[in-house]
Amino acid sequence: MDYSCASRRKVKIFIQKGRRSVKKPPLVILLNILFRFLRACRPFSCRSAAAVSLLLIALLFAGSAVQAVPVQVRQAPPIDVYFSPRAGATEAICREIAQARSEILVQAYSFTSAPIAQALLAAHKRGIKVAVILDKSQKTQKYSSATFLTNAAIPTYIDSRHAIAHNKIILIDGTVVITGSFNFTKAAEEKNAENLLIIRSAELAKLYRENWQQHRDHSEG
Repeated sequence: MDYSCASRRKVKIFIQKGRRSVKKPPLVILLNILFRFLRACRPFSCRSAAAVSLLLIALLFAGSAVQAVPVQVRQAPPIDVYFSPRAGATEAICREIAQARSEILVQAYSFTSAPIAQALLAAHKRGIKVAVILDKSQKTQKYSSATFLTNAAIPTYIDSRHAIAHNKIILIDGTVVITGSFNFTKAAEEKNAENLLIIRSAELAKLYRENWQQHRDHSEG
């Protein structure tokens, strides 16, 4: 199937209501695993068996501590899906920005798309609150969208805390989340194989906004 020919695809995703929790392994299972391991390690030294046992315990509990952020939704949100190259992702982003009424928050790794930068500038001029967080790589480029946005008096921040600030997110009015592999660049639109999701969910947007604010708090600008 040639996805580049599909200008727009809508996917209906069903999300189970209520919170989802990650079940931790019961202590009985852990002890059973260790017991079997120790029996299998009889030819080895007790010290080696004990060391590996402690390592297994550490790995098991470390894994159980990693949990997804739970999301409560009243119903499955409508989701628009776009694929690139040349399948309308940039146009869809600009259209959503043009419909913003109060706030646009951006996180981007690489940001060189002139149409998206111009759409943000137009939103800023009509009184929409616009703020952008970019990866530190944008700081070193001779002239990037960071320069363009800063010159346009749009609050622009550089996130240097991480090896790569690799988020590609636009949050609109606390109700729309735009995300995916799609960088906000000309190459992503015209050359790369990328995907873009536009999700209309206040519950999901709230989580993304909280995360955006955490990155804003440690960014420079």
